[in-house]
Amino acid sequence: MKFLNAEPFRIKVVEPIKKSTRAEREKWIEEAYYNVFKLRAENVYIDMLTDSGTTAMSSNQWAGMMRGDESYAGAKSFFTFEKAAQDILGFPYVQPTHQGRAADFIMSQLYAKNGGYIPGNLHFDSFKGHAELAGSIPIDLIIEEGRTANTIEHPFKGNMDVEKLQAIIDEKGKENIPLIIMTVTCNGNGGQPVSMANIREVSAIAKKYEIPFMIDAARFAENCYFIKKREAGYENKTVKEISLEMFSYADGCVMSSKKDGMVNIGGFICTRHEELVPMINLLAIVNEGFITYGGQSGRDLEALAIGLDEGTEEDYLEYRIEQVKYLGDELHKKGIPIIKPTGGHGVYIDAKKFYPHIPQSEFPGQALVVELYKTGGVRGVELGSCAFSKKDPETGEIHYPELDLVRLSISRRVYTNRHMDVVVNSLADVYERRDEMKGLRLTYEGPILSLRHFTAKFELV
Repeated sequence: MKFLNAEPFRIKVVEPIKKSTRAEREKWIEEAYYNVFKLRAENVYIDMLTDSGTTAMSSNQWAGMMRGDESYAGAKSFFTFEKAAQDILGFPYVQPTHQGRAADFIMSQLYAKNGGYIPGNLHFDSFKGHAELAGSIPIDLIIEEGRTANTIEHPFKGNMDVEKLQAIIDEKGKENIPLIIMTVTCNGNGGQPVSMANIREVSAIAKKYEIPFMIDAARFAENCYFIKKREAGYENKTVKEISLEMFSYADGCVMSSKKDGMVNIGGFICTRHEELVPMINLLAIVNEGFITYGGQSGRDLEALAIGLDEGTEEDYLEYRIEQVKYLGDELHKKGIPIIKPTGGHGVYIDAKKFYPHIPQSEFPGQALVVELYKTGGVRGVELGSCAFSKKDPETGEIHYPELDLVRLSISRRVYTNRHMDVVVNSLADVYERRDEMKGLRLTYEGPILSLRHFTAKFELV
């Protein structure tokens, strides 16, 4: 007899969410300048803006928080966290920060402040901002299968194109490439995983030219689970064994703990190079606080130590990946264009195919995000014309990204599949009316183009 799989937990505490009318939501989104980042969270029915910091923590994590040592220096909680990170990631030196962006800042100060080009598969937006502020130029080198929102069932659409990486090194010179970054899973194209073989190849190139190689590890556990399920030779390895091998190919990592760390706040940077530790510590002291708390409380560090372990449990990861797949499969049945296969933390809708009549200059992804909120109270996020456009520094011409996506992130251990059904029905309704929809006009973008989606203001066309 086969037993049905269910969530590997039972619900102990619940948080009420409120319903609203379409008229109310139309008023609220207009007051927010048609930017869902400006909405009050209490006015959102199902929140899929991000999976960052939205995890429901476990009973063990809440119990662990009561053990938090709030000593300013040398707190016991730091050493608990440090050991957990060392055991799972394998790096000897670990510096906590208040969240992942702070770890990105430290990484940018270590590697990006003297200019040059920084290749990656698809850079995360916060590091792009730090790199640009530091004077470096991030370059995306995702493989062709991951570059467009096609339906090719490639198992590792997050892979970096190693031939293009070699070409960049040949063209720019290794002395002008201070860093190579691999983001796992690849957030910018659907939470798509990176294969161990690709990480190994990129690492070999980095070592050949003596270029530092870092991993953005926000969703490392999900990536390791995909390796276990999709890459030959790893089916009998544990997620933790795969994690240790994956990070063994890198010089260090940065992590937003708010994803696979299973906590609501926190981040860290790791390295295997002792000579970098004094500068990392110094940057933490002047920006985060003392070394052993790094902008976090002791209770946060205790919860993170437990969360790193829970986030690599295979029963949990199976449930996590399968819930994302469930949402994707149901949307696909409705004919809604999504990136396939589904990734680790959410479903990504191809806004250009959803609204082919809306040009990228009128932000089809943002238009879809707005209409989804009006229709069902569901908050997603645009990752396309607003978030990832670039401006020519000489001509001022805007270059739009090939991918114009709407991400529906699923918070960890928060929503049931009945919530996913509400999302499916809401999107199906929007899709039926897609020919009636119009785009948006940008009225404010802020000083940094790569971060404008957080603060942008729009009006209806």
